[in-house]
Amino acid sequence: MIVITGAAGFIGSCLVRGLNDVGFYDLGLVDEFSSDRKKVNYASKKFLNIIQRSEFIDWFDLQHDSIDFVFHLGARTNTAEFNVNLLNDLNLNYSKEIFTRCANYQIPIVYASSAATYGDGEFGYDDCHSIIPSLQPLNPYGISKNDFDKWVLQQNQLPPFWCGLKFFNVYGPNEYHKARMASVIFHGYNQLKEEGKIKLFRSHKEEYKDGMQQRDFIYVKDVVDVLMYFFNEQKYNGIYNLGTGEARTFMDLANSIFAALSLNPEIEWTDIPLDIRDKYQYFTEAKMDKLRSVGYTKPFTTLGEGVKDYVLNYLEGKKIW
Repeated sequence: MIVITGAAGFIGSCLVRGLNDVGFYDLGLVDEFSSDRKKVNYASKKFLNIIQRSEFIDWFDLQHDSIDFVFHLGARTNTAEFNVNLLNDLNLNYSKEIFTRCANYQIPIVYASSAATYGDGEFGYDDCHSIIPSLQPLNPYGISKNDFDKWVLQQNQLPPFWCGLKFFNVYGPNEYHKARMASVIFHGYNQLKEEGKIKLFRSHKEEYKDGMQQRDFIYVKDVVDVLMYFFNEQKYNGIYNLGTGEARTFMDLANSIFAALSLNPEIEWTDIPLDIRDKYQYFTEAKMDKLRSVGYTKPFTTLGEGVKDYVLNYLEGKKIW
C-alpha cells in the first residue's frame, strides 16, 4: 500500500491521479475528511482506504506491515497563519511522528517542504543542506517547515529512503477549496470572469515596479512527475528544490491568463494586505542543479503552457484532474 497524507488536498489529490494513471490503486488516503469541501478531489479516484488525520498515527502502528511507501504532503499551508502552536502541531510534530515511524519500520518516505523556508533569499535559493540551519523564514508557516527540515538532518535513524521537496509556487487543478491560499492564476481567472480584469499586488519596495515581483511558478503536473520519479528511484536521499529554475513576473502570469482566453490585458492594482506585507517574498527562483544531478531530465512546463492547460482544460469547466 502507498500512503498519501493530504490526499484530499491540492497536490495530494493530483498525486493520487498520477498514481492511478500508472496502475496504482492500493492507496491509503489520509486527510481531514469531516468536511465535504474537498470531496470532489478524490471522489472519482481509486483507492483502498480513507484514514482520518487524527487516527493515522495509531493506524500506522497497526498497519505498518502493509505499507510500502509514504508520501507525506499534508500540512497547514496557510502562510498567513500566525498560530505557532497549531503550525508546530500539524507541520512539525505530526511530521516527526510520521518520519520516526518510517525510520522505525523501514518504510521509504517523500515529504513536502517549502520555498517559504528561504525567507527573503538572503542565503540564496540553493538546496544544499549546509545552509538550512541558517535560513530565516518570514512567517510561522515557513519556520515550521524549516524546523522540520533541520530536525530531519539531525536524525541518525533514517528510513531506507527519504526525500524532502521544497515546493515553490505550485498552481494547477484541484485547488478550488484553497480560498485565499489558492494560486494567483486561480484568483486571476475568477476576477477576469467576474469583473473583466485581474488584480495584482502593488510593489511596496522601491527596487520593484508594480507587477515585477518574481516567483518560480511550477505546474502541479510537473510536481507529480517529480514525486513519481523519487517513488520509482528510491535513492538519492536528501532535500531538493522543486521549482522550474526560472523566475517569472506576476505581469507575465497575468498576461498568460489573458492570452489563454484571447483577451486584452486589464490590470487593477491593489495593496498587499497588511497582515502579510512585511513577510511577502518579492523574488524566488529555485536552483535546480541538484535535482538534475540525480537523473531527473524531463523539461518543466513553461508558464504559458501551464496556464493555458489549467485555464482551458480545468478552470473553464471547474474540472478536477
